[in-house]
Amino acid sequence: MTLPELAQKLKALGYPVAYSHFKSAQEPPFICYLVVDGDTFSADNKVLSKITYVDIELYVNIKDLAAEKKIEDMLNENELPWSYDELFIRDEGVFKCTYSITLIN
Repeated sequence: MTLPELAQKLKALGYPVAYSHFKSAQEPPFICYLVVDGDTFSADNKVLSKITYVDIELYVNIKDLAAEKKIEDMLNENELPWSYDELFIRDEGVFKCTYSITLIN
């Protein structure tokens, strides 16, 4: 899956979506996604695979298991293994639920 394909699938979940950040303040729930690292697999002076590490961040005012399930179902349906982390941002009064995935293409 490519990054643009991932963006389309995230937008299909029904929440506002932006790469990295929005240009103006958003009311939760919303999703941001960001490339956090990348790598390549090379042989014979050619790049054979591009590896992109992406964090998908769901921001919510209160714990939203239904929103989390939508993201998890989409990742599972597209065979994208993921890990999960959650943080409460006290200054903003929101939970940030981060799904870390790897795209290989």
